[in-house]
Amino acid sequence: MKKILIMAGDGIGPEIVAEAIKVLDVAKARFGLEIETDEALVGGAAYDASGDPLPEESLAKARAADAILFGSIGGPKWDNIERDKRPERGLLRLRSSLGLFANLRPAILFPQLADASSLKPEVVSGLDILIVRELTGGIYFGQPRGIREESGERVGFNTDVYSESEIRRIARVAFELAMARGKRLCSVDKANVLEVTELWKEIVTDMASEYPQVELSHMYVDNAAMQLVRAPKQFDVLVTGNLFGDILSDEAAMLTGSIGMLPSASLDEQRKGLYEPCHGSAPDIAGQGIANPLATILSLAMLLRYSLDRGDIATAIEQAVEKVLEDGLRTADIYTDGCRKVGTAEMGDAVAAALRA
Repeated sequence: MKKILIMAGDGIGPEIVAEAIKVLDVAKARFGLEIETDEALVGGAAYDASGDPLPEESLAKARAADAILFGSIGGPKWDNIERDKRPERGLLRLRSSLGLFANLRPAILFPQLADASSLKPEVVSGLDILIVRELTGGIYFGQPRGIREESGERVGFNTDVYSESEIRRIARVAFELAMARGKRLCSVDKANVLEVTELWKEIVTDMASEYPQVELSHMYVDNAAMQLVRAPKQFDVLVTGNLFGDILSDEAAMLTGSIGMLPSASLDEQRKGLYEPCHGSAPDIAGQGIANPLATILSLAMLLRYSLDRGDIATAIEQAVEKVLEDGLRTADIYTDGCRKVGTAEMGDAVAAALRA
């Protein structure tokens, strides 16, 4: 019996996760999937309940689970509490505590959404990119960090640091994924300015000899940001550090029509993972029933593929999403003229029905 922990979080998190659970329930019935689910608080909801954005009880449940389906965290309600108690700290601690070092963020344009992208259809049609982001190192975790007084003024400082073993570990994931796809890997760095990424580039280059079938290229992050908009289909798999990956994957999300379409997986070395949509908690629309649940449903598909080794069910869910889009259903963020605008629950119901059929 596999165990999935549900961590819905804050803002629109509970709404979108509820729709993914509908789809999971259909998958269990249709495919005879034996899964046990549990729930745990995280983020602002956990802070409100216990004073901690990741209580020990929640962390213990996360460690015991085979995979985690995650919603979203944060919002202005918690902006003024002490820094180490803010909702985002709970997620960072969760990633670090579970060793979730490999973040996979696919940017796939469903054909039905070519007109929803902010770029011309001919630029993005057929888009299928995978961004591999190192998730537990770099500037988000490096020490020392903080805000201090110097010469009568406040100074903020962070440390961007990667060890050779951390770089080799994430690069190996990227090379292996490239081998299973188009055999092209672009490593993104800023080696002309930052020594930490100079080491990154050196190590990734050294590892290329282990994967002679993969065509390796390197690109500075500023150029990569431009190229993602200019000619995104030149990329297959991109691998980069924590900060650059955070920014580039959100940029890539908009190529697909909406960040509401972008799922993600964060994996440890045994492929146990945390699966979440790439968008935030969207507190401005929370409770209105208009959020797009498709990124969360597609995150569920990734969970089944990577952590439970059920690629057959994952593909069926992805096909159900495509069927719903083909039928013209759209939430507000991906709506275009001629389609039918639906809310969160109706979109979830439609995907569940398509999977059931």
